[in-house]
Amino acid sequence: MIQITDLQVEQKMWPLLRQAFRPMFLLGASFSALAMLLWLAVLSGYLQLPVYANVMFWHSHEMLFGFVAAIVVGFLLTAVQNWTGMRATHGRTLAILTMVWLLGRLALLFGGFLPVYVLIIIDLLFLPLAAVLLSIPLIAVRQQRNLFFVPVLLLLALCNGLMYFGYETGRFDIQRLGSQNAVLLIALLIAIVGGRVIPMFTANGTMTKKVQPILWLDRLSLGSLWLIFTLQITQLNAWFADEFMAVLYTVAALLLAVRCARWKSWITWRFPLLWSLHVAYWFLPIGLVLYALHYFLPGLTLSTATHALTAGAMGCMILAMLARVSLGHSGRPLQPKRMMSLAFLLVIIAALLRVFAPWWLQAYTFNWYVYAGLAWSLAYLIYVVVYLPILTRPRADGRPG
Repeated sequence: MIQITDLQVEQKMWPLLRQAFRPMFLLGASFSALAMLLWLAVLSGYLQLPVYANVMFWHSHEMLFGFVAAIVVGFLLTAVQNWTGMRATHGRTLAILTMVWLLGRLALLFGGFLPVYVLIIIDLLFLPLAAVLLSIPLIAVRQQRNLFFVPVLLLLALCNGLMYFGYETGRFDIQRLGSQNAVLLIALLIAIVGGRVIPMFTANGTMTKKVQPILWLDRLSLGSLWLIFTLQITQLNAWFADEFMAVLYTVAALLLAVRCARWKSWITWRFPLLWSLHVAYWFLPIGLVLYALHYFLPGLTLSTATHALTAGAMGCMILAMLARVSLGHSGRPLQPKRMMSLAFLLVIIAALLRVFAPWWLQAYTFNWYVYAGLAWSLAYLIYVVVYLPILTRPRADGRPG
């Protein structure tokens, strides 16, 4: 049981700083919508931004290490309280962590006015600091099961550093190495966390028996993703033929598809908090199949495959988890407002438009980008509007956090 040394201090604390999901989810979702609108304005020629590097770098970097990183950190620094029973990051420490993240976003956006190395140091500080804060309670209770999330955050920081190093040295291949491996690492996190919670959430929500995991299937599916990530981050993939990597991506996709099919997605259609999670998870095998196909189909670009994992798996899974975690950890019933069903549909539509529409109807590619971006922004703005009162008010049940 969590021990609170001074309940009065807890009650006087600004609710937004009582637990990490509050500022990270609110600011991360808001930033996601704003960054996408700015990106569309730049693409349309209506705006020029004084960003670090160039707008292509800014867009890919900020959606990964601005938006996604904020949500991942918010989720982990909230979940660790349940895992360990110790009070997680809050108050002044959480305010400092949030400020570091916010300064990073401002530094990248106005990077044209800042010394390069100051900007890089500011941005690179966030993930290692979060890793330290995550490790403290895990080490204190000697919980090894979840300790691996700490090196995952550090690996994400490494990928961030590779993007900067690649750009500063003119090595686009290294810059892409950082961004692509960050995508794979986050996809792996989705596979791990999704495998833990989706069967349980599905059973609880539909009042059915929980689908028990098959150990060898879980190990092979996650192991295949770890292998792909390891080969790419070390660049050992260059030693193998394209056909080998395509087979490896296909095997990983099939294993994840079998894993997800066992969770009975079809019984969740009446529960938005459930079907949104299932749809998001299905984008993992879809994205991996597209990675395999891009080796052989000239019209299928690496960007298309990447966006199946970013706009699809990440965008959909994050919104679904934001909606659920924000309710559960604020002591409220798991009954989202009806507007969230529209938000879930919009982010799915955004992913489908961004991934498949330009591939099939290339003449209208720019239009599809705009429609997808607008749908994405509207989906996350709906979340911000609906959940702003929840994230900025005390828990409904009076408990800490």
